[in-house]
Amino acid sequence: MDDVARSYRYCRRVARSRAKNFYYSFVLLSRPQRNAMCAMYAFMRYCDDLSDEPGATRAAIERWRAELNEALAGRFSGHPVWPAFHHAVGRFRIPHEYFREMIDGVASDLEPRRIETFEQLHRYCYQVASVVGLTTVHIFGFDSPAALPLAEKCGVGFQLTNILRDIREDVGLGRIYLPGEDLRRFGVTEEDLRAGKRTPAFVELMRFEAARARACYDESRPLLDLVSRRSRPSLWALIEIYSRLLERIERSGYDVFARRIRLSTREKAGIVLRALLR
Repeated sequence: MDDVARSYRYCRRVARSRAKNFYYSFVLLSRPQRNAMCAMYAFMRYCDDLSDEPGATRAAIERWRAELNEALAGRFSGHPVWPAFHHAVGRFRIPHEYFREMIDGVASDLEPRRIETFEQLHRYCYQVASVVGLTTVHIFGFDSPAALPLAEKCGVGFQLTNILRDIREDVGLGRIYLPGEDLRRFGVTEEDLRAGKRTPAFVELMRFEAARARACYDESRPLLDLVSRRSRPSLWALIEIYSRLLERIERSGYDVFARRIRLSTREKAGIVLRALLR
């Protein structure tokens, strides 16, 4: 087995064990696409871990950035992700700036986060999620340039959903992604979030932010007709999983402090089956 094959095997293992939502959509793709998605996920998972692990440092992120630049030029450090990553980037002609944007985004999480405006939040969502969507549509395949802004919008919707789901965990890490302008508008304080108070004001704030995420999903739906026909079931499943997660948050009355809201394995498998039958 050569280095690229070993690297892809490592990436598949990472994706199976860590990609709780994304992996279900991967199984609907051709083998080369699935391998590429696993390679991209393994790279991005490691990026995210660099800012979330205890003792995370900017030096570690900058070392990873330097390794990325070397890997894009075909020179690999000892990390097992790089041969598969380089192969997938070349095969699907994925623009390199997406990966640098992601590293910039995760680097911004090293310090306690306070976002003041939705414009700032949108920029953060672009760096850590829209670039994932843009990378993914290159693997899915598309002809019209109109696919790119729709993929960007879809990624924002995914990240907004994650932010709403993970408020409790993020506050514990010193991160408040809900814009300060929105907190003030609805009369919710940072102390309320830290105390886990699900007040009427908090519910109204969450309803407002959920509507933003829902609009992203609705507005990005035309993307389904712009990616290659072979890839459409995978994209449909991915959007459906995240839309269903947002719906679950809404139906809970935004009770995100008591427990982590998620879809069961059975529900996600059912979505994949529906995607196959579409």
